[in-house]
Amino acid sequence: MKNKQNLHIHTTYADGKDSPEKIVLAAIAKGFDSIGFSEHTYMEFSDFPYQMTIEDMVKYKAEIYTLKEKYKNQINIFCGLEYELFSEVPVEGFDYLIGSVHYLDFEGKKISFDKGVDEVKDFINKNFGADGLRFAKKYFETLLLLPQKHTFDILGHFDILTKTNELRNFIDTTSKEYLNYGYEAINNLKGKIPLFEVNTGAIARGYRTTPYPQTEFLREFKNCGFGVVITSDCHNKDFIDCYYSEARELLLEAGFNTKWILTANGFKEVEL
Repeated sequence: MKNKQNLHIHTTYADGKDSPEKIVLAAIAKGFDSIGFSEHTYMEFSDFPYQMTIEDMVKYKAEIYTLKEKYKNQINIFCGLEYELFSEVPVEGFDYLIGSVHYLDFEGKKISFDKGVDEVKDFINKNFGADGLRFAKKYFETLLLLPQKHTFDILGHFDILTKTNELRNFIDTTSKEYLNYGYEAINNLKGKIPLFEVNTGAIARGYRTTPYPQTEFLREFKNCGFGVVITSDCHNKDFIDCYYSEARELLLEAGFNTKWILTANGFKEVEL
């Protein structure tokens, strides 16, 4: 694959398995031209045990910039953040931002839905009366708040609410109602976040057999003029290029001929 890049990578600074340097060495071994680290941002309200503290963010940035210099003759390295909608941390000095939603707001209380199968079932039962479509509606409406938060480069895992759906079928993702919620979100985000990701992370972790977003949404992103990046949402160096070739084929089938990569001079459109 030409211009092989992954801009969605997590390390031991948060919920990843490997240190940043181990990720760099694995990327070099697998022929990546460039990679970008995108650690989760701190959320004061969250009990997530693996999130970076504010102090960790300083160390994280310093280490990535050290690795950038150390390996500059072998691979290009970028330092980014995966920024949660409800986070409140500074973003200065980072090369790019991925905007993501893992939590929903219920009258001021932020609750995560990015959990295991049984926990997702309990979340939908408790908060949406066991109605997966009500969950989907609130999720896609919440995504629309991202451009109000920051200027994001990449929209993270657009339909992550379906991470465990293949295992339990909480939501009928073929239904007209569900698809319309997604289409409406894509159209409302058009021109506000330039890029979305084809994200293979749930495949690597055994939840899904296909990447985010599903095919119907890929076509709608194309129709609305979004650019695309391919990522693996890497939490383990062994899966840094998980499903990359297959993701490329899915994009070609959806009508894409190009993808976008980050360079020292900003994002650049290249042949898929």
